[in-house]
Amino acid sequence: MLKLYGNRISVNVRRVWIALLEKQIPFEFVTVQLDGDQLTPEFSEVNRLQRVPVLEDEGFRVVESIAILDYLEATHPEPALMPTDAKAIAMVRMAEIVGITELQPAFVPLTRQLVGLEESGDRIEIARQQVTKSLQFYEHLLGGRSYFGGATFTLADIVAGTLIPSATMFGFDLAAYPGLAAWVERLNQRDSWQQTTPQAAEIQVAIPNIKRILERRL
Repeated sequence: MLKLYGNRISVNVRRVWIALLEKQIPFEFVTVQLDGDQLTPEFSEVNRLQRVPVLEDEGFRVVESIAILDYLEATHPEPALMPTDAKAIAMVRMAEIVGITELQPAFVPLTRQLVGLEESGDRIEIARQQVTKSLQFYEHLLGGRSYFGGATFTLADIVAGTLIPSATMFGFDLAAYPGLAAWVERLNQRDSWQQTTPQAAEIQVAIPNIKRILERRL
């Protein structure tokens, strides 16, 4: 059986977790507490980068969530979460890459500010502009379709969907992006979404650990 090393409040872990549920792949969830467990010698043997998620398949370990999603798609192709049409593939990849390289990094200074860490006004303003630009991009990319891949739920929806709703925590109103707002509601109806959404109490408990992790980031 596959093992997923992770923590329920990690967005990177959640996207892998959702894919496993959507593909109905049996797996064991191995909880890694983010209060220092990820820095222990024991976990360093699992992932020398000292972070989650890690997927283990009969001794073979895959790190980094996007690589894990690709691995799951290759090893468990049904039900498919990656289209075969060239344009649809490009749509999925664009949605993934913008999420990982633009939107998620922009959330870091905003999260630092949210948990009470010192952050420069310039970095906050740049981050807010980056979030706005990313949301505008996604609204245009979605183009009124049900999902980024068209009528079919794909990896694009997993990656973007585990990031975009978090914008509301920082004061962004998704009502300004009606296509995205309707898409988020569709995602919320999925069983995989409901099973993996962290509860408010879990987030509150995790805030001190999140703060310590962000303090270590430059």
